[in-house]
Amino acid sequence: MLLIDTPMKSFQATAFEPGNTDFVGVDSSKMQGKWNVFFFYPADFTYVCPTELEDLANHYSEFQKMGVDIYAVSTDSHFCHKAWHESSDAVGKIKFKMISDNTFEISRSFNVLRENEGRSERGTFVVDPDGIIKSMEISCEGVGRDASSLLRKVKAAQYVREHPDEVCPAKWEEGEATLEPSLDLVGKI
Repeated sequence: MLLIDTPMKSFQATAFEPGNTDFVGVDSSKMQGKWNVFFFYPADFTYVCPTELEDLANHYSEFQKMGVDIYAVSTDSHFCHKAWHESSDAVGKIKFKMISDNTFEISRSFNVLRENEGRSERGTFVVDPDGIIKSMEISCEGVGRDASSLLRKVKAAQYVREHPDEVCPAKWEEGEATLEPSLDLVGKI
C-alpha cells in the first residue's frame, strides 16, 4: 500500500537517546506539530548502516535548524542501540533517538518489515507536522542513503507546505525558482 499523503499510524516505543541517563519513551501522538524523519535500517552492528547513521549525524544540526526531529529505527533492542553507540566511532556521533522496534509494530505500520527475518528494509519517511507522510524512500540492503539528499527533500516538502500553489522541480535547492502548475506550462517544460 502506498503511504504518501496518509496519516502515520500511532505507536509507543522505547528508545536510546544519547546524553540521557535512562532510556526514553517515544509516543507518536506527541510528535504532532513538528516535522519528523523516520530512518529505518536493517540491524545494529552491521556494515552499511553505520555509514548511513554517521552521515545523518553529520547533518543533524541542519535538520534541527529546520525544526526536524530524526528517529533512527531498527528491530534491535534499546540495549543493543546503547551498546552500539558506545562501541562504534561512527554511531557514537548520533545525538538523535534510536527507537527499538522489537515488537515490529512500527516497521509493519510503515510497510518496511521483512516478516521472514524480523528486520526492516532501508526506509526513510518524512512526516509533516500533521502526522501525514509526505515522502518515502525504500532501498535494498546493500545501497546506503545520502543525508544531503534527504535534507533537500525535507526542504522541498516544507516549501510546498508553506506555498501550496507551487511545486519544486527536479534538483530544486532552497532559494531556486519553483513552478506554479497551470495549463500554460503543459508542453512548455
